[in-house]
Amino acid sequence: MPLPAAALRSFRHRNYRLWAFSDIVSVTGTWMQVLGVNWMVLSATGSATSVGLSLVLQALPTLVLGMWGGALADRLPSRPVIVVSQVTQAVLAALLAMIALGGTGSVAAVYAIVLVSGVVSALTGPAFGRFGAEVVPPEDLPNSLALGSLINSAGRILGMSLAGVLMPLTGPAWLFLINAITFFAVVACVLVMRADEMHTIPLAAASGTHPGGVRAGLAYVLRTPWLLVMLALALVLGSLGRNYQVTMAAMSAGPLGAGAAGYGVLSTVFAVGTVLGGVFAAGRSRLTLRLLLVTAGVVSAAQAVSGLMPDVMTFGALMLPIAAGAVIIDTTVGTRAQLDSPPEMRGRIIAVNGIVGAAAGAIGGPLLGVMSDTMGPRGALHLAGVVTVAATLLAAAAFVRTRARARTSPAPVLPAAAPAAAVEPVG
Repeated sequence: MPLPAAALRSFRHRNYRLWAFSDIVSVTGTWMQVLGVNWMVLSATGSATSVGLSLVLQALPTLVLGMWGGALADRLPSRPVIVVSQVTQAVLAALLAMIALGGTGSVAAVYAIVLVSGVVSALTGPAFGRFGAEVVPPEDLPNSLALGSLINSAGRILGMSLAGVLMPLTGPAWLFLINAITFFAVVACVLVMRADEMHTIPLAAASGTHPGGVRAGLAYVLRTPWLLVMLALALVLGSLGRNYQVTMAAMSAGPLGAGAAGYGVLSTVFAVGTVLGGVFAAGRSRLTLRLLLVTAGVVSAAQAVSGLMPDVMTFGALMLPIAAGAVIIDTTVGTRAQLDSPPEMRGRIIAVNGIVGAAAGAIGGPLLGVMSDTMGPRGALHLAGVVTVAATLLAAAAFVRTRARARTSPAPVLPAAAPAAAVEPVG
């Protein structure tokens, strides 16, 4: 399906074209490595729980260190941070390749590398977000974020497909080596970008208006009602209104009786839905609070109804708009959080948004699993949908109240709709 011209407007900018290229190369390599690590751990231990632990070790640093990464992003120029980050990640990927080639490495060594990689991502990820927001003018940022969602979906599919083909032939070592090379592609693209075409966001130290520390970032979030409400809604939607891999698996194995084949079909349908959501968001010039609330309400209601579906076909028909809505919600939250906040806070806002996303995944996956085991997959979908509908209504009421307060305050509490941030390559 060709994208409309308006959905491709960020590609008018040379620096964005380089950024998009580095992004798809980077994401492809990342997913090749993810599959390689999972297979190597599973082969060594025979335990799915051990595989899950490696995923936790990758995500945990974001929850613990994310705000420090945001503070660094607001203090330091992004370009050198990105270069150091990518070189470090390349070394870590090469070490994984050496362990795989040796055939005698312990799982503990793999875990250690995964943890260090997660720490590097947590401390440097917000710098990627700041830099990605500088490769296009502010009016094209919502488009760049939506295109980033498409690029990430494409990179994920491509990386998993390549890994599936190569791993039986070469083993996981070559997946790690290929990923190591992709980091240098990111470095090369960043270094050849034209400085005079960057839309530089002022650093906290340079502006003098907002201190660059973690405490100042947290204080800003806590004293900004509209941002707190939006992040709270994102947390609820991300935990109970996401993690469909859990509920789709439970429905396939249980009430739908579709087994692994049905789960594969639903996963494919969901991937198609994310692409459709990205196309929709990329074609819009404004991503507003109203769009966020309407989409959240529709997706939540669809989730509650999905538990009633009798077969894979009807269940999959609801997964398509739900997946599209998830991308629209994420894109809009990124839009409002970043560009409606002071530019000097950009890194810390990116970090907070990342922490909320990581927390939603950490909370929602196990919670939906427990709900599916105790009340059945259908009951879990019903309850989660009702809760997210209620959360959306409460958020809408809170936004109205915040807007009313803003009208009587000299400083706007709820800013107007704004564009979004760009997605970082993750190598």
